[in-house]
Amino acid sequence: MNHASYGAFADELFPSVTDCTVPPLMPSTRPIVIAHRGASGYLPEHTLEAKAYAHAVGSDFLEQDVVLTRDGVPIVLHDIHLDTVSDVARKFPGRHREDGRFYAIDFTWDEVQQLRASERFQPATGKAVYPGRFPVNQSRFSIPSLQEELEFIAGLNFSTGRTAGIYTELKQPRFHREAGQDISKIVLDTISKTGWDRNPSQVFIQCFEPIETRRLKSELGCRMPVIQLLGEDKWIELVKAGRVTDLEKELEQVREYADGVGPALGHLILSREPDGFVRTSPLVEAAHKHQLRVHPWTIRADDLPKQVTSLDELHDVLFTQLGVDGAFSDFPDLTVHFIHDLKRG
Repeated sequence: MNHASYGAFADELFPSVTDCTVPPLMPSTRPIVIAHRGASGYLPEHTLEAKAYAHAVGSDFLEQDVVLTRDGVPIVLHDIHLDTVSDVARKFPGRHREDGRFYAIDFTWDEVQQLRASERFQPATGKAVYPGRFPVNQSRFSIPSLQEELEFIAGLNFSTGRTAGIYTELKQPRFHREAGQDISKIVLDTISKTGWDRNPSQVFIQCFEPIETRRLKSELGCRMPVIQLLGEDKWIELVKAGRVTDLEKELEQVREYADGVGPALGHLILSREPDGFVRTSPLVEAAHKHQLRVHPWTIRADDLPKQVTSLDELHDVLFTQLGVDGAFSDFPDLTVHFIHDLKRG
């Protein structure tokens, strides 16, 4: 679909609205399931095929990690490097930096389109990070641009009549800024160009860097819900020490510029007691007190936290015991099934 025809299509799919304010954040009717890098437990991460499968199994949102190419094209890729999910080392030998890594920002969009995407592997050995998933270097996949992916998901929504939203992460804005590129502005422009900004309830923007997350609202005028990913060590220290007052103060500051937080599972699930009880942190309760949504990452059926014994127990701790508002899952079909059973119960 060319850009001209897509404009008319976007007008039909995303009708103009007069009220573009972010909808109320609490309470939610049910937890949302966010397909982590698509249905990455079954297909190579961030490929359009992984997004299609995630859409088909009923995921509420599909995640896009975004980095930039040398010529400023936003592409859907989890890392700033290409060598763990593509054949870049074979296609472009010698294009690595001194650290041996192949950086996406050193390649043009035309060059990225020549690469064959793959299940994630260890560059040194070629072995899969998750051996039970899709075989490495089997079949043919590619790395999509952000525009391609957003148009693709919009097309699926149109053809199926089922709406899945997008959940876009800005990867390392400071790194890109030091390279002379403003990834936040480029991503927001792409979201606007493809029409997704017309319904803010279908879009989340997330980032690990608080300075950039704050900038989205204060400088760039982002009208979509913004999620502060919790990557700094201070969050682990606060929850493990049980410093609820200090935790609430930090969350109160986050609420000044964000609509929710994205903690790791380790921020929420602390230990398993001798009697089998799973001890959890006060983070979810404290975040809800400040009207912040909580979307933890990442549910993996083949890589469970040591504190739980099964995927069902992990789901139960997150959605029943803690009451999170949604979660990222590599196996969105299994998480969707649990949520549906929870709703029926």
